[in-house]
Amino acid sequence: MRISVGQFRPTGVVAENLATLRRLAESARDDGAELVLFPEESMFTVRHVAGPLAEAVDSGWSSFVSEVTRIAADLNIAIVAGGYEPSGTERPYNTVVAVDAEGRILGTYRKLHLYDAFKYKESESITPGDRGLLTLELGGLTFGIMTCYDLRFPEVARALAVAGVDVVLVPAAWFKGDHKIDHWQLLLKARAVENTVWVAAAGTRSDNTIGHSAIIDPLAVPVAFLGEEGEAVETAEVTRERIDEVRSFLPVLDNRRTDVDQLRA
Repeated sequence: MRISVGQFRPTGVVAENLATLRRLAESARDDGAELVLFPEESMFTVRHVAGPLAEAVDSGWSSFVSEVTRIAADLNIAIVAGGYEPSGTERPYNTVVAVDAEGRILGTYRKLHLYDAFKYKESESITPGDRGLLTLELGGLTFGIMTCYDLRFPEVARALAVAGVDVVLVPAAWFKGDHKIDHWQLLLKARAVENTVWVAAAGTRSDNTIGHSAIIDPLAVPVAFLGEEGEAVETAEVTRERIDEVRSFLPVLDNRRTDVDQLRA
């Protein structure tokens, strides 16, 4: 199955970002992709929203999801993209929506780990996810989703791998800072090779975020990647055969011990 990662610079206006999504989805389709992954904050970036965040989310979420389904159906390509979903409070959910190539919503994932690190407090404005993990079937493969800061928690990717996920999708808005590109690339590779799964990551590229979207194989080899491009798509073929090949000589999921916390010296 060919999949794409789309990278761009979101604004604070939903309609502008949807126009960019359509343009990049067209490029992905032209590359032969059956699925395109877009970043966290594809709906809009919080930093550029005018007025109260909750009001912007209340007025923007349904139109964002509706238009994503329309783009998917128009272009016959599955889309996974991040936005903000009303929670009934002033702190919305950071939510990813997955849509198939016919425009049907396959599910949503609410970000579990909020970015309360490096002097930033996402939890001051966002409600943490409350519905656990999401997996979905497309093109004969099983996909799972984890958002940005979730990447730093290996138990999330491991839970997805144990659940049978072939490809972990990581929409992100990874902040710039000392060593942050190194962290991003290292963690993407680690999540891939420690679970022998594909990892596809799409990041925003802005004054505050790094971009560097990538598709990484189950042996931690990048097969498609971007740098600091402001708007771009990269596409690669992901296969179950590559997973089976790697697991034939690196059977870490079979070799793992689940009783480690019960052992005593």
